[in-house]
Amino acid sequence: MSLGERSRELGRSLFYTGKNWITILGFILTTGTGASLVIFWGQELVSTHPIHPYAGIVLFLILPALFVAGLLLMPLGMFLRRRKLRMAGELPTEYPKVDLTLPSVRKLMLGVGLATAANIIIVGTASFKGVEYMDSTKFCGLTCHTVMQPEYTAFLNSPHSRVGCAQCHIGPGAGWFVKSKLSGTRQLFAVLFKTYSRPIEDPVQNLRPARETCEQCHWPQKFSNDKLFIHTKYADDEANTPATSVLMVKIGGNTAMGQVGIHGRHMADGTTITYVSTDGHRQVIPKVTYTDKTGKTIVFESDDFKSIPADKLAKAETRTMDCIDCHNRPTHAFELPERAVDEAMSSRAISTDLPFIKKKAVEVLKVDYPSREAARTQIPAAIAAYYQASYPAVFQQHKDLVDQAGQAVLAIYLRNVFPEMKLTWGSHPNNIGHEDFPGCNRCHDGSHTSADGQTIPADCDTCHVLLAQDEKDPKILKDLGLAK
Repeated sequence: MSLGERSRELGRSLFYTGKNWITILGFILTTGTGASLVIFWGQELVSTHPIHPYAGIVLFLILPALFVAGLLLMPLGMFLRRRKLRMAGELPTEYPKVDLTLPSVRKLMLGVGLATAANIIIVGTASFKGVEYMDSTKFCGLTCHTVMQPEYTAFLNSPHSRVGCAQCHIGPGAGWFVKSKLSGTRQLFAVLFKTYSRPIEDPVQNLRPARETCEQCHWPQKFSNDKLFIHTKYADDEANTPATSVLMVKIGGNTAMGQVGIHGRHMADGTTITYVSTDGHRQVIPKVTYTDKTGKTIVFESDDFKSIPADKLAKAETRTMDCIDCHNRPTHAFELPERAVDEAMSSRAISTDLPFIKKKAVEVLKVDYPSREAARTQIPAAIAAYYQASYPAVFQQHKDLVDQAGQAVLAIYLRNVFPEMKLTWGSHPNNIGHEDFPGCNRCHDGSHTSADGQTIPADCDTCHVLLAQDEKDPKILKDLGLAK
């Protein structure tokens, strides 16, 4: 028998034994998923944008699994049909020709073709919608509601609330996609068995380098201008006396006047800063190494560096500094009660006309409520009860302001405190600045000195110029046309 005759005989046998629902289902799965994969891969090749990070779940796991399942079903169906025919004594010695003129053959092929086309549309649409959903912030923030509620709430109130979670936590490319999926598998089991930490710890060790995520949008070397920073805080007295500070913060790089700003000093091209942290949270930094663009290296050690036990130093983290070392909570920042109330009063969400509102608001916020539901009723009630008892005339004349203040204080609490996750005021330090947490002073504390006597500066003018400090009506704001 010639090769051509053998091929025709094989084709006839496959067509004859393939007329069963298992083989047909396998054929539809294989062709449908195969076509969908080709379309997705083609789109990835011609697209100028990076592929959705979560698309890998569909492209590399779900669709290939369905494709392989279809491949396995086709021979399985043929084998079962062939065995059934043989056991019944109905297996032909010579398989009939595939006659396309027969209505039954044409109907079969038409049915398989229509089912395959429908499968391509269904699988392709479902895959696209699946990728779209898995890439959404709702998927990240609400799938594990209790666990991620604090982070999701902070995210919604952040400047990055329009940036997808995966863009920062995974970024483009297959390498970090695989790492994130391995980490996600571990987290899934932690959620299932409730072994996750409360509160969720900062994922500093597992974050992708900022140059591959943050710097896709931000370019520190191009920051050139200083920033005017205005902050008003209110006293705990009856009049809620305001005190405003005005600073010119040197956030830029190398300016035209020859000044070197914060980003220019820490993130300049050719400059590298590495440091050693001994606490696992990058809050204790006893050693800093600075290498400038010429290759000159200076090592700064804190006063107590030599007293650190050798075993502790051996376990310490050595890290190259990037954006996240200062902007450690760029999207998931939590406030402290005093500062949060000050900002609410500055924006008039809390009226400064209510006597002692600053003191009372902070006092109410610091109460240890058993749950967020309890806080929802007790915080507005406590604010109203205070004015009803202590300032009945104010309560009668300005009940709307009292109610508004109660809701604003409640909103502050709900943004920052989550008893079920054991997240309360100050649980997560914020390294920007140095008023609420060590922040800049982790290194700029005046105690980090090099062998030749150089010290990392702790002088205030290093990073900012103080234009007004705790003044009621700063003249500088009037000079700048920012106040009457």
